[in-house]
Amino acid sequence: MSPRTRGGYTSSAPRRRPTGSERRRRVQLREVEPAADPDSVEHPQHDRDEHEEVFEGAPGGPIDRCILRSFDKHIAAKIWLGEDRAPLKLVNHGAKLQLWELDMERSRIYETVHRSGLASLTSCSHRVASRPMLSAFCERWQPETTTFHMPFGEMTITLDDVASILHIPVTGSMISFSQPLHVDDANALLVELLGTTDVDASRETEQCRSPSVRLLWLRDHFSTITDASSDDDVVFATRAFLLHLVGCTLFADKSATSVAVVYLELFRDLSMVGSYAWGAACLAYLYRQLTTATRFEVRQLGGYVTLLQAWIYEHFPEMFSSPDMSYTESRPRALRWRPHVIPDSLQSVRERLDRLQISEVCWEPYEDHRAEHPFPDIAWYSGCIKCGQVVEPYHPERVLRQFGYIQTIPPRPFTPPRPDRSSLLVQYWERWTDHLLTDQSRGRRCLYSGSGESVPEYMA
Repeated sequence: MSPRTRGGYTSSAPRRRPTGSERRRRVQLREVEPAADPDSVEHPQHDRDEHEEVFEGAPGGPIDRCILRSFDKHIAAKIWLGEDRAPLKLVNHGAKLQLWELDMERSRIYETVHRSGLASLTSCSHRVASRPMLSAFCERWQPETTTFHMPFGEMTITLDDVASILHIPVTGSMISFSQPLHVDDANALLVELLGTTDVDASRETEQCRSPSVRLLWLRDHFSTITDASSDDDVVFATRAFLLHLVGCTLFADKSATSVAVVYLELFRDLSMVGSYAWGAACLAYLYRQLTTATRFEVRQLGGYVTLLQAWIYEHFPEMFSSPDMSYTESRPRALRWRPHVIPDSLQSVRERLDRLQISEVCWEPYEDHRAEHPFPDIAWYSGCIKCGQVVEPYHPERVLRQFGYIQTIPPRPFTPPRPDRSSLLVQYWERWTDHLLTDQSRGRRCLYSGSGESVPEYMA
C-alpha cells in the first residue's frame, strides 16, 4: 500500500495491464498540470477538450484523485498502460567545471568565491551520473507532494540533505526575480556587469536564442584573467566565474550548454553573494526539474544531478553506492561516494525499487556528520521555496522519518501561490522561524534511531 493522505490515498496493488473495459472508462476533470518548462512562471489551470481521454486509475495509481490531480500525465500512468520511454538524458557538467579551475595565480578571484559560500561546488560535482537509477527515481516523484512515492511511503530531498551533501547556505535571502529577463535587458546586464561590448553581448544572446550565454563563451572570455589584470577585469572575471559555476551546478538547464543571464544580477555586489539561501533555491529548481521529468513526453532531466545522485547514495547505500574510503566528514557528503554507472537496465532498477524494504533505507545518514556540520533548524520549515520565477512547496511533515520521527498521516499538500506574489513569499521566508513545524506537528521520535517507524494507519 502507498501512504494515506488526509483527503485521499493511493494503492500499490500488483502490476497488471488494464482490461479493455478499464481503458474505455474515462472521467473528465480539471487538473493542475506541472509546468512543461522549468522556468515557467506559474501552473495554469486548463479545461480539457470534451473528447480527450483521461486516465482513471490503474494498479498502483491514485484511487482518490483529489491529491495527485495530474497523474494521468505522469510517466507512471503511461507505464501502467504499457507505454514506456528510454532512460532520461542527464544535464551533468561535472567535467566542464574542471575546464575552469582556480589556482593561486587567480587568488583574488578565489578569495571572493570562498566568501560566497559556493566554493564547495568547485569540487563536489560528480563527473558520472547513472541514467537508469536517476530515471527510476524520477518516475516515483509526485509534483503535488514534491516527494518520491516509495513502496513504504514518501521520501524527499530536504534542506538538511542539501546542506549536508553540498555545504552551501540554506538560510539567507530568497533568490527572487520580479519578472523574466528580456533579451535587451540581458545584453545591458552583460555590458554593465561583465564589461563586454554591446556587439559581443547581442551576438551571444542571439546565438543562444534566449537571454542566456554559453558556458564556453564565459570560459573563453574570462578564464585567462589573473591577479595581474586590472581591478575591473578581476571583478568582471569573478562574476563570470560565479555565473559559470551556478550554471554548471545549481541551475543547470536543459540547454546543456548555457546559463541564464538573470543569475548575473545576484553577483552585482560581490560582498553580498554569501547572503543568499543558495541551497533553498537549488532545491526549488531541482523540484521543478523533477516535476517536468515526470511528463511522459519529456526526455531530459536538468537541475543539479549530483545532489539527486548523492541523496540516493546516502539513503540507499546498500543498493546503489560505492563509498570512497578516503572521505573525511569535514568535506561535503557528495564527496563520500565514488559515482558509477550501474550496470542494471531501467526496468531492473524499477523492479529493485518495487521490492525495496523499509529496513534497506538509511533514514538518518548524517549522524556522523553533525560534529562538523550541525543540523540546520530551517529544515523544519514548512512553506514555499523559490528560485527566481520557480515556486515549489516544501513539506517536511510528509517525511518525518527522515528527521527521526514517527510518520503520521500528513495534511493535504498546499498549492504554492503565483510567483508574481513575490513580496509575500519573501516576507514569509524571512520569518522562517515562525513557520517551523511545531513539536505537536512533529509528534513522537522513533523508538530506535533510523527505524523508519510510522503509525499503523499511515499505510492502511
